[in-house]
Amino acid sequence: LPKKKFCVEGLIPQGLIVLGGAPKIGKSWMMMDLCLSVANGENFWGFETNKSTVLYLCLEDNLSRVQTRILQLTDDAPENVYFATSAGTIDEGLLEQIEKFVSTEKSTSLVVVDTFQTIRKKDTDGSYKSDYEEMRLIKELADRLSITILLVHHLRKQGDCDPLNMISGTSAIIGASDATFVLKKSKR
Repeated sequence: LPKKKFCVEGLIPQGLIVLGGAPKIGKSWMMMDLCLSVANGENFWGFETNKSTVLYLCLEDNLSRVQTRILQLTDDAPENVYFATSAGTIDEGLLEQIEKFVSTEKSTSLVVVDTFQTIRKKDTDGSYKSDYEEMRLIKELADRLSITILLVHHLRKQGDCDPLNMISGTSAIIGASDATFVLKKSKR
């Protein structure tokens, strides 16, 4: 079998990745930094990146906010990073939209969806079955296209000593992903 490819060496592999964090903790800032780092081929947190095209679906922001964040992180955004503030949901063509983008931008290795909740099916009932089905569809696309799809997600309101139990939703969200990260901060 071929060696596993990484978007960020030793940290973010190809496949379906979940990043969970509390509201306003800095998830979107971190994702913007990640996207710019991968598009530029610059280190991210001291880890080497594999320079490639990036699609960042910042679905809770407007273009003005996106531009403000870019300008605070860099003077010159690379041409191979693309931003969108709207997209379909899983049942309204999102997966086809991503596939079309990757077929046009063949050097794409990273698609960030900020946030998972904004792309979920309208009739999601919050059951293990529906969580797993949505995750399976996204993972299948990531694997077929040999890319990383990183879903930004929220945490449960109640705490837990196990970071994986902190992710909102059923355990299917964690079970179906290739890697899961939880962004925590000791103080706001």
